[in-house]
Amino acid sequence: MISAYFNGKFVDANDPVIPIDERGHQFGDGVYEVIRIYNGKPFMLEEHVDRLYQSAYAIKLQIDPDCGALKNTMLELIRESGLINLDLYVQVTRGMASRNHLFPDCPVSVSMTVKPFRTIKIGEKGAGVTFLPDERWQNCFIKSLNLLPNILAKQSAYEKGFLEAVLVRDGKVTEGTSSNVYIVKNSSIITTPLSKHILSGITRMAVKGIAIENGIPFIEKQFTPDEMIQADEIFITSTTMEIMPIVRVEDHEINGGEVGTITRTLQEQFKERIFHSIPV
Repeated sequence: MISAYFNGKFVDANDPVIPIDERGHQFGDGVYEVIRIYNGKPFMLEEHVDRLYQSAYAIKLQIDPDCGALKNTMLELIRESGLINLDLYVQVTRGMASRNHLFPDCPVSVSMTVKPFRTIKIGEKGAGVTFLPDERWQNCFIKSLNLLPNILAKQSAYEKGFLEAVLVRDGKVTEGTSSNVYIVKNSSIITTPLSKHILSGITRMAVKGIAIENGIPFIEKQFTPDEMIQADEIFITSTTMEIMPIVRVEDHEINGGEVGTITRTLQEQFKERIFHSIPV
């Protein structure tokens, strides 16, 4: 089965194809995207590609301006994989050159991998999260390959029995290690405003659109861990988790440990968008 692509060739993901001097490997010098494909159709493909280009621009990485060619390669890999429900990972790095901190004069590298996605069953009943300090760099709006602080925080949460770590900077919630965070209070959805400190989530865009369509106030403002604990409902979102209800924050139960009405509405409407290709 074809499950990967590297610089013009479709290969098996287990084939050794990345040179040791690849700058993604040496420095994490690159950006990436994760796109979910439902029934053979990439969900919100244009938004993902736009964000990939925005991340590349932010680190002065020159991607081919013809995004149509990149999208065609994605679609070809999806077809070659033989899968219909899958996650597509796209990485673009500054290329292959002898190790040197300065930008090399060489072509960028583009790699992609695909794998079947799994539905996270815990999304039906909700999960738990913990708080950790946000120790990442200042430019978290870039979807870069440098994820070590995220990995360490996610692992710490896992070891404590939680699905996710909610990160806190200067006394305010920013986001999760791999998710955007929302609270529901007085029938309004509240989430951290977009800034350099959080990623502009693609699923976040979908949630905002659903909220507006359903007359649910969508408020972008900062909130504290205490405000989160006192919320009527909590949920987090990402491409791979979709809309995940949170029913426990550390040792605090949220909404009696039950998934809230607004969160359920968002989940149902999100599934409608998936299966009926409703544009955002």
